[in-house]
Amino acid sequence: MSAADTGADRSLGQLVATATAEMSALVHDEIALAKAELRQDAKRAGIGSAAFAVAGSLALFALPVLSFAAAYGIHNLGLGLAWSFLIVGGAFLVLAGLLALIAMAKIKKIKKPEKSINSARETAAVLQNAKPHPRVETKDHPVLESVTRSSV
Repeated sequence: MSAADTGADRSLGQLVATATAEMSALVHDEIALAKAELRQDAKRAGIGSAAFAVAGSLALFALPVLSFAAAYGIHNLGLGLAWSFLIVGGAFLVLAGLLALIAMAKIKKIKKPEKSINSARETAAVLQNAKPHPRVETKDHPVLESVTRSSV
């Protein structure tokens, strides 16, 4: 390896420019990798959610058929047709009531995100005590004079 390869003959500005360019390239590559992974995961999520939607639709269409089958099955045991349908409908109402009770019990157990709230409070407390970094005036610094600042 020559002295030029190790950066011994390069100025500090050239080294900083090279490091900045390499960091920028690294960040861009990381962003591209993240986009590719997210795109692939989004595609999988889309296919999975579509499969769930089709499965739910088929189950929804099967429910009346199975209800009629249950009612006619009870009717074949010797009970009147109206009573058979009433039993099946009552069974659905009992099942719906049980699921509602389970849902209410689960919802009552929901708590505030205490860890996130505490973390946000700690961050806010630290930031309130932080002092801003003093800005260097452009007239006092020759490199900053050439930098164009946006008006936004």
